[in-house]
Amino acid sequence: MGWLSRFVAAVAFLAIGVIFSPETFGSNSIVQLPTYLKLAHLLSFSTAFGAALWVTFIGGIIMFKNLPRHQFGNLQSKMFPAYFWLVGVCCAISVASFGYLHPWKSASAAEKYQLGFLLSSLAFNLANLFVFTPMTIEQRHKVEREQNIGNEIGWSKNQEVAKANPKLAAMNKKFGMIHGFSSLANIMSFGSLAMHSWYLAGKMNL
Repeated sequence: MGWLSRFVAAVAFLAIGVIFSPETFGSNSIVQLPTYLKLAHLLSFSTAFGAALWVTFIGGIIMFKNLPRHQFGNLQSKMFPAYFWLVGVCCAISVASFGYLHPWKSASAAEKYQLGFLLSSLAFNLANLFVFTPMTIEQRHKVEREQNIGNEIGWSKNQEVAKANPKLAAMNKKFGMIHGFSSLANIMSFGSLAMHSWYLAGKMNL
């Protein structure tokens, strides 16, 4: 099943769910805009939270432990921009819908904090997408291939070889710093989303 067919199927299930929901099924009333905004907020937030949880704590670790390091790096260079785009767009939708439902002037202190968490998550993702990710796409793999390293799975022989290769050592230092900032931004983004999940849980009546 291609990407388009999967998207159409997801939209179809969503439409069926809306049509047959208790608020609309058998009712002559028109669903109000706030209901759609709440749905947009819930779907976009849950998508961002789920994607961040999977990539940060599950998918990335599994790939690191099972793929040759250069394959892992090449895959990450393709996957991370798409991941940050997805989470960034979802955060933007969450910010817009939450901000509309809770205007700043009439919002409570808790709601203002939540808007701040969502904005923080968006900002951290944008930093990763437009600043840190482009800076990590460099020539380190080329230098490693010249030294016949990088095909090992898991931890690398890079540090041992770098002791005798100043160019590789300098690349490692630069990459380590940028990767550290990127990882911190990703964790901060996930943490901000986790704080909002606690707020949403407090609003649920099960």
